[in-house]
Amino acid sequence: MSTKTLDLNKLNNLLSGELFFDNLHKSIYATDASVYRKIPLGVAYPKNNNDIKTLINFATENNITLIPRAAGTSLAGQCVGDGLVVDTSKHFTNILAFDEHTKKITIQPGVIRDELNDFLKPYGLFFGPNTSTSNRCMIGGMVGNNSSGTTSIKYGVTRDKVLELKTILSDGSEVVFNELTTQQFNQKKIGNSLESKIYKTVFNELSNEETQQEIVSQFPKKNIHRRNNGYPIDELLNYEGFGGQNESINLATLLTGSEGTLAFTTEITLKLDSLPPSKNIMIAAHFNSIQESMEAVVVAMKHNLFTCELMDKTILDCTKNNREQLKNRFFVEGNPKAILMLEICTNSNDESNKLADALINDLQSKKLGYAFPKLVNNNIDKAVNLRKAGLGLLGNIVGDNKAVACIEDTAVTVKDLPNYIAEFTKMMEDFGQEAVYYAHAGAGELHLRPILNLKKKEDVALFREITSKTAKLVKKYGGSFSGEHGDGIVRAEFIPQMIGAKNYELLKRIKQTFDPNSIFNKGKIIDPFPMDESLRYEIDREEPQIETIQDFSDSLGILRATEKCNGSGDCRKLPEAGGTMCPSYRATRNEKDTTRARANALREFLTNSEKQNKFNHKELYDVFDLCLSCKACASECPSNVDVAALKAEFLYQYYKENGIPFRTQLFANNVKWNKLGSLTPTFTNLVLNTKLTKKLMGIATKRSIPKLAKKTVYSWYKRNKKRLLNQPVKHGELFLFVDEFTNYYDANIGIDTIELLTQLGYKINITQHEESGRSFISKGILDKAKEKADFNVNFFKTKITNTKPLVGIEPSAILTFRDEYLRLADDKEAAKEISKNTFTIEEFIKQEFDKNNITSECFTTKSAILKIHGHCQQKSLSSTEPTFKMLSIPKNYSVTIINSGCCGMAGSFGYEKEHYQISMQVGEDTLFPKIRNTEIDTIIAAPGTSCRHQIKDGTTRESKHPVSILRDALL
Repeated sequence: MSTKTLDLNKLNNLLSGELFFDNLHKSIYATDASVYRKIPLGVAYPKNNNDIKTLINFATENNITLIPRAAGTSLAGQCVGDGLVVDTSKHFTNILAFDEHTKKITIQPGVIRDELNDFLKPYGLFFGPNTSTSNRCMIGGMVGNNSSGTTSIKYGVTRDKVLELKTILSDGSEVVFNELTTQQFNQKKIGNSLESKIYKTVFNELSNEETQQEIVSQFPKKNIHRRNNGYPIDELLNYEGFGGQNESINLATLLTGSEGTLAFTTEITLKLDSLPPSKNIMIAAHFNSIQESMEAVVVAMKHNLFTCELMDKTILDCTKNNREQLKNRFFVEGNPKAILMLEICTNSNDESNKLADALINDLQSKKLGYAFPKLVNNNIDKAVNLRKAGLGLLGNIVGDNKAVACIEDTAVTVKDLPNYIAEFTKMMEDFGQEAVYYAHAGAGELHLRPILNLKKKEDVALFREITSKTAKLVKKYGGSFSGEHGDGIVRAEFIPQMIGAKNYELLKRIKQTFDPNSIFNKGKIIDPFPMDESLRYEIDREEPQIETIQDFSDSLGILRATEKCNGSGDCRKLPEAGGTMCPSYRATRNEKDTTRARANALREFLTNSEKQNKFNHKELYDVFDLCLSCKACASECPSNVDVAALKAEFLYQYYKENGIPFRTQLFANNVKWNKLGSLTPTFTNLVLNTKLTKKLMGIATKRSIPKLAKKTVYSWYKRNKKRLLNQPVKHGELFLFVDEFTNYYDANIGIDTIELLTQLGYKINITQHEESGRSFISKGILDKAKEKADFNVNFFKTKITNTKPLVGIEPSAILTFRDEYLRLADDKEAAKEISKNTFTIEEFIKQEFDKNNITSECFTTKSAILKIHGHCQQKSLSSTEPTFKMLSIPKNYSVTIINSGCCGMAGSFGYEKEHYQISMQVGEDTLFPKIRNTEIDTIIAAPGTSCRHQIKDGTTRESKHPVSILRDALL
């Protein structure tokens, strides 16, 4: 290994891009979204074609393989290998050429599918194939897998759209594969170049009639358009020279779906389609059984559908526990075993409704289905998002049993679906399995997943047996074992069975011609790795016992909490996709800074570390360093992987061995210092905002320090308590949690809250509780945070009821009662009861408005325009909707919520000198431009103290807490 390391050091010096071969990068690239794990030699981020040629030469000289990778969302193990991972997602991301009139576009492989369509939309064009990962998957990966998605029944698969591929072959030569006439094809065969050898091999092999007949008889039925077993030599038979009707041939067809095993693609030219008709209706047909839904597919597909997608009960049940997806379940009626999402598109609302009604009538006349809600506009998007989250949501199954991707990509003809699914269901029942059904039903493709524990030998044996028997069943129906997810590791073993031994030998000869030294993605398609080896988890291992200060029993321990990450890569979606996750990745575009990488790294070290304290690894410190603890992953990750909680636990355990840094102590103990500083606030503010003080404290000199208030909330309340208590009480009472940030910095907001609620007729109880502990939590000093949690839980457990709620001003502080306290407090039952009656100030006011205790008549009728930037933890653990409703109480206030992601401050994160630039970049990704584009008289509302500070530093605009805005609006 030391020799290899020296070679990699030399290679690193030859590249314009980056090369990493440290333990951290190797661990986070050891897996993709599949069940496999192989530690690579390293990870390269090539910047240009010369870098790729250098990597190819290095691989040839050192007899290693290159594993091409884009977003790494492959379900079959395509991106897993023990060579060098070549990640194109960072630098190969450009749109190179576009011709609106010919509907062609040339791009690099790292362009994201949805980003491409955002670019094309103003021209009335789009790239049709639409996978569930479309907001982060990349065209290079879609070409590698021949991806399809929900739109394939109308717009075809990726292979149908590929016009040209620019590639680098295994000898380092640059070759373009595109459409050729017979004359051009013959010309290509002349010479001794590798390109010529490739064309000669294809011609010599496929011009043989016996070979053609063997391909036709053994490959999947031609009317299954999702066919992706091995190399698509059956598609090449469409050329007239090989017995077909086409006058031209394009070997880009052969490379599409080849999983990077034949050549390295650097440019892709695609054929585009006009945007679909805009007047669409989705019928969400509900069924009492899977079999009934399959029979309905045959009927529905006669109605010229644009999409026909299936979700089963298992998927739907997973959405019940997902904060982000719960709101998208609005259309679900009763407890269906399956829902078919059937989409009609025309250019007329009347016509679409007419066709939708005809479809519903047809299903009802055949007694198929029990509910048929019709969805339009944004409601379609919500339903689609619910389905798209499906694969990731399966990671929510608590424990070691998981829905395993192995037979999830089978495709048969639509007319064979009912019989196929009946036989499949019987087979699964024989295995004692209730499979997960998640399907592109209209294309005859079912994503069928058995529930297995791949940590156990018995289930690994079942993994192979189920896969083997399903392969036989698919072959019986002339189907494709891989429809769109590719063969990878999990299905490549079965290619000879699916296409015949003779045809497989032909594939081997093609691979040998293209790549004689197997430098491209070894172990995939040809000479595959065994499907039941190199699994993510060691079989029959002794489960590591890891003690934590937080309670992770809801996931059966911290290790299983990290194992919930299945690699689907939702954390790689960019700002344009909406949401907040993952702000650090959005700023750096480095895999290291994703939620997935953090979970992968923690899982890797907790599982395999030989240290007594398995957290004691600098690599883990590095991977968590840029986590802003925004909590977006706790809601936006389909598997609810809460990296903020994992980071806090890691830091606590890491500091046990390495000590707590001075600056960390300083920030964590801010209440102690603020209490002292508040004795002379003017002097303290002056000193803290000098460059010298900032340098001594490790704070970025460009960052302004928040100023201590001249009087705290508690001191103001003490002086005004008598007056306040004499106010009439009309609507009950509450306990106000005066958090440490409001008390010392934002005292005016605390005062506004007390005055507002008192004038609205509420009795406000101000008590001497402890600080929230937010600063201790964010800095990983969890023993101190636990002290605060225990005190506050014990203090409030006899005080807080459903008629006397606990209400807080600063989201990050009050929401600790609903989140971290449930993991930290000793008295779990009391913590849970308090959490049920704990609310942000916005939630409380919205509830009271809904009860008609607060009315619009209490407020001004003047007009104002307001825009809301929601706090990250508010968005994750609560919602910005209460803020919207609260600020809409004044009749003439026009309120909108900014789709603004994370502000980038994240408590102390944005102050720290080494994090300042990232902090500002996160703000620039979404929030800052939108703030700058608002009119100067628009009121910016921001509940978070960090957010308001970041907005001021990043845009010079002042923003206000919503409660202050509402108090100003009081009559």
